[in-house]
Amino acid sequence: MTESQAVGLSPQQKRGIYLTVAGALLFIAVILGMFVHGLNQPQVLSDSELKDKGVYLFDKARAFDAFELVDYNGEPFTPEDLQGKWSLLFFGFTYCPDICPTTMALLNRFYQQQQEGDYAEDLQVVMVSVDPARDTPEKLHEYVRFFNQDFIGVTGEFLQLHQFATQLNIPFKKEPGAGEDYLVEHSGNIAIINPEGHYIGFFRAPHELAKLNAGYESIRASGRFAPGD
Repeated sequence: MTESQAVGLSPQQKRGIYLTVAGALLFIAVILGMFVHGLNQPQVLSDSELKDKGVYLFDKARAFDAFELVDYNGEPFTPEDLQGKWSLLFFGFTYCPDICPTTMALLNRFYQQQQEGDYAEDLQVVMVSVDPARDTPEKLHEYVRFFNQDFIGVTGEFLQLHQFATQLNIPFKKEPGAGEDYLVEHSGNIAIINPEGHYIGFFRAPHELAKLNAGYESIRASGRFAPGD
């Protein structure tokens, strides 16, 4: 065999090498793509891991008794308004000096970050007033939309609000002895409602943005409490 024969390759051999190299590169690209896709997918957390992030889920979803409140446009707000979407409900009041504006600002950041992911179209954030005497629909409209134009504000008669909050394990009471400048004590937990309009759990206060994102995305990615589950 001559030197040229030893080092030379036929067109068929060259083509075979090219195809082998191209196939190997394609395989590597697919594996890398799957790896990157996996990194970008929400991690499904166990119940204990969720609790570490302040997320507490019930064993079974809880249906609501009938209620009729009013939204910040003066329209009725009923159980039907909690169906077809994943809802996060925070109870507060517009005269709240600290917890409420802090939580609403955090929920705005959470909501904006979710708009960049897969779970944006069917997510709504609702603030329910625990101060119906002062929080008129007009006042709520101004307050809630200051934080985010998509957020919803809800108020109503005291008894209806109290019964609704009780179903969500959200205690609240007016502090006595402060005249018209009174405060309202209330839980800072955020209730989680699935698209069937059922109460499935809550984010326990105090809240952190990363934990809100991780907990919510884990619930969605797991398919737990989704319609028909």
